Amino acid sequence: MGQGGRGPVERLAARDRWIVATAVALIVLLTALYTVFGIGMTMTALEMTRMARPIGAPMQMGAPPVWTAGYALLIFLMWWVMMVAMMTPSAAPMLLLYTALKRHGPEAAHAVPFSLLFLGGYLLAWAGFSGVAAALQWATEAAGLTNGPMMTLGSRGVAGLVLILAGLYQFSGWKAACLRHCRSPAQFLARHSRPGGWGALRTGAHHGAYCLGCCWALMALLFVGGIMNLYWIVGLALFVLVEKLAPDGRRFSRLAGAALIGFGGYLVADPFV
Repeated sequence: MGQGGRGPVERLAARDRWIVATAVALIVLLTALYTVFGIGMTMTALEMTRMARPIGAPMQMGAPPVWTAGYALLIFLMWWVMMVAMMTPSAAPMLLLYTALKRHGPEAAHAVPFSLLFLGGYLLAWAGFSGVAAALQWATEAAGLTNGPMMTLGSRGVAGLVLILAGLYQFSGWKAACLRHCRSPAQFLARHSRPGGWGALRTGAHHGAYCLGCCWALMALLFVGGIMNLYWIVGLALFVLVEKLAPDGRRFSRLAGAALIGFGGYLVADPFV
């Protein structure tokens, strides 16, 4: 036996996990820095967070931005990079298990590159969400529902409705099914893993689709708190981690859903009280 009583396969598996974990950490770090400093945007996320106001009452600032093709691409990249920073940590357990299984299987020589392809497929699923989110941001700005410069909903009533809908989704069967897949990496990989590089990309995208089904309503809450509000970004990222990794994540999910419905109801009713 080799060092520490481990054989060559175990040592290679440990090396693979280290390489993949380091790659994940670098991706999260770089995308987090991109998000915090708002590269290409008129203000950084730090400035936007300092200027944040109560929900539904954003600071009024000048004329809204003009949506050119270049600006739309910038907004898409902002959403995608932010999703990468927020969602990659919660995908790490699935990714590391996938790496270990590849190292101990017939495709051992490709464990690391296939794992990175798996991660690429996962992030492509969130690229799709980011495109929809950017389009929704444009549509809500055009309809006067979103304050363009501050990137947040400008009505307490509309913000309350979004919170209520997100809370109701926490109780849905679709949410439960997607969360179950995200919380059971071994079962997911046993049922859905495919061989080859293309299979790794497809498997990652498949997992990303389940993760998207689990978390899209939570990510929509960025419109409520401010798309570049760091408190909401960090808070939602931690929420997703707890929901997926805590021993009783489904109960936590339902309790959070009830809280969202209650708070949303308060915001909707507040003008009439």
